[in-house]
Amino acid sequence: MKLIELDEKKFDHYVKHHPEKSHFLQSAAWGKFSYEIRNLKPFYLGLIDDEEKIIAATLLLRKALPLGYCYFYAPRGFVMNYKDKSLIKSMTKEVVAFAKKRRAIFVKMDPDIIYRKENYLEEEQKLDYDSNKIIHTLKEAGYKHLGFTKNFETTQPRYTFRIDLNQTLPEIESHFSKTTKQRINKAQKLGTEVVIGTEKDIHEFYHLMRLTEARKDFISHTEDYYQSLYEIFNEDNKATLFLGKVNFDKVIEEGKKRLKKIISEIESMPTENLSKSAKTKLNELTKQKEKEKEEIEKYKQAKEKYGKELILNAHWIMEYGDKAWVLYAGNHNILTETYANYHTYYEHIKYCKEKGLHIYDQFGTIGDLRKDNPRLGLHEFKKKFGGDYVEFIGEFDYVVNPLMYIVFTKLVPFYRNMVKKQAKKEANHEASRNK
Repeated sequence: MKLIELDEKKFDHYVKHHPEKSHFLQSAAWGKFSYEIRNLKPFYLGLIDDEEKIIAATLLLRKALPLGYCYFYAPRGFVMNYKDKSLIKSMTKEVVAFAKKRRAIFVKMDPDIIYRKENYLEEEQKLDYDSNKIIHTLKEAGYKHLGFTKNFETTQPRYTFRIDLNQTLPEIESHFSKTTKQRINKAQKLGTEVVIGTEKDIHEFYHLMRLTEARKDFISHTEDYYQSLYEIFNEDNKATLFLGKVNFDKVIEEGKKRLKKIISEIESMPTENLSKSAKTKLNELTKQKEKEKEEIEKYKQAKEKYGKELILNAHWIMEYGDKAWVLYAGNHNILTETYANYHTYYEHIKYCKEKGLHIYDQFGTIGDLRKDNPRLGLHEFKKKFGGDYVEFIGEFDYVVNPLMYIVFTKLVPFYRNMVKKQAKKEANHEASRNK
């Protein structure tokens, strides 16, 4: 066996069609994007046997460090059969030799190999392999396991929700929570629309991402980042924008229809000698009439402010191989009662199902489910769509240079943290002196 560099086309064909491990983070497009945006040099490597058949592959991203050092990262791990113990060791040996020649301090990977899985009823699902054995084999091969983290401490999420698209659509829908079904139904009745966007909608997508970031107190990427990602991955249509919007004329018209029906029902009731149940019904219909009038007026005002229609959410779906990922989701902070966000999720689940994909991945949640976790709301929202709750085996580092590994992963971060604390202390002291 030997490790060789592959051309992008040959590499991508192998990764995309691998029966177990295809992932967009191992694609040639991700390598190209990482180079253009993050200045990470990509290497497309394949392990070949005596017959020159590819039996494993990996995208390795090189991160340059001071003093001529570097480290390599294989996003979502090598593309190979992790149940084959000898293959893991052979691939590791060759990759480490490759890294050593380039003064690497360590090689990092985070395979999307499932450690544990629960269905929508929170019942643990049996895997067709022993995940602990795979972890043990990786350790035997020389890797350091970085632990079972619970939040977003790792490079990629260690937890996610995945929907098996091999089920029928009615089966998938039956796993939605009761409130999710109700909200999708309300959004549809209200007349919200979901359309597929184009490159021209990147700016609106970015605007919605910024609004979401402000609410959630995090910062993600620049508009140029999203623009480049869209352009690179759409060279063969792997990235799709779904836009959930409200057409105010349509919503107002639907409201008027409901109001007319309510008024007609009220007028059909007798005006005298009403029974107790009839009075209750009349009272309820009167409340519905007033509420519908308020809703119509609200959307009329929204139309005056925003125009004929308004995009309320934009979701970014990434496709690769037989899988799809909900990579980003930006949402407006108004008219949330339309539940256009739920409608948008429902439409891209259907879209991925109809395209014949097998797995729909919501790309990240948490393992720490304590009530005071600020990310619990994100977890509970994604859970409502009934996917399997999946935990991956985690991050692994193969340490090539132990001394420099300590320097760059322990001492340098410690020093930077101390500098930041000292700078903050001096700034506070200066501020107090100037009072």
